Amino acid sequence: MEAIELIELIARGEDSHTQFKQSQDVTNAQSLAGELAAFSNSKGGRILIGVSDQGLVTGVVPPDVRRLNELLSNTATNNVRPAINLETENVPTADGLVVVVTVREGISKPYADNAGVFWVKSGADKRRVTSREEIQRMLQSANLVYADEVPVEGTSVDDIDPEHFNGFFAKQYGEPLDNALDKAGLSLGRLLNNLRLAREATLNLAGLMIFGRHPQRHRPAFLVKAVSFVGNDPAGDKYRDSQDIEGCLRDLHKGTMSFLTRNLKRLQGEKGINTEGDLEVPVVALEELVVNMLLHRDYFISAPWRVMLFDNRIELISPGCLPNNLTVENIRNGVSVIRNPLLASYATKGDELPYRGIGTGIRRALAAVPELELESDQDRNLFTARIPRRPA
Repeated sequence: MEAIELIELIARGEDSHTQFKQSQDVTNAQSLAGELAAFSNSKGGRILIGVSDQGLVTGVVPPDVRRLNELLSNTATNNVRPAINLETENVPTADGLVVVVTVREGISKPYADNAGVFWVKSGADKRRVTSREEIQRMLQSANLVYADEVPVEGTSVDDIDPEHFNGFFAKQYGEPLDNALDKAGLSLGRLLNNLRLAREATLNLAGLMIFGRHPQRHRPAFLVKAVSFVGNDPAGDKYRDSQDIEGCLRDLHKGTMSFLTRNLKRLQGEKGINTEGDLEVPVVALEELVVNMLLHRDYFISAPWRVMLFDNRIELISPGCLPNNLTVENIRNGVSVIRNPLLASYATKGDELPYRGIGTGIRRALAAVPELELESDQDRNLFTARIPRRPA
């Protein structure tokens, strides 16, 4: 790093990716381990040693450089679990030497200090992780656990919608469910275990959300809150239509599409007076975006989906920003990471959802609506698909 680049970085101040420390304050391996773990569990960043909290370069004296490098190396190896690799660079400036420590985002999350405490960045500071859901999300990002495979406490085989599951089974396997169970000598519970929809007597999230008779009884936050506002302000108190949409994924998709199609305009175009006009947003784009919203959310977050229609735009909002190192640019180019693989695998079977599972849904939506905007908000932990609407 060149000195001018360092000075520009310091001038921007501390944030989630940059932290200032004076060399005399970097002495405690346990405290340092928390800082390193926080960066590794978040998006990585730099620690600038030899800079005050006010952004003044105080420098590191040459005899202290060796001590700092030894402390950093030993802490990264012995006080962070799992161990991490650091990059250090000594950058001379007119006001003194600055040790630049670069910590990459970890690929083996979650990271803890040697006391077993997990840390993440919170602005320029770090904070201790105490929420089980947040630890689960870090495990999910490392592909160590998936939300759709987690058992849902209080559920049982009785929570399966028999008509829905029987219809799916007959179409998928070519014979009635009762016949198949009799021939194989299986109970319904054992079959659900074999299909990875339950663990022992308890449904997992995939079993509940795909075939549950009323999933919101056990997971009340997993519903779609849809509102068609008057105007363009989400804080406005006037609306044309609103609905809380509940049910399994198939019902959520059907209900959301129904809400959208009845609240969007139809354009006559070149069609005759006795012909129904075309929906102002192509149905193919709406279907792809609603499926994406339902399947790829973060199910470790207890929050609803939100569908909001304004006079100038439509917003489809999912809990959870993009996982791992996926970016909006990646998904615009067809790159995908399946956050809920079990849900996704069942969505491709039968008539559960219009989902192909080959990572091209966003590209099809963009082809139909080139002005589609996609936003992954890490601070609010949300993903938003935004479709501009033409004036009436």
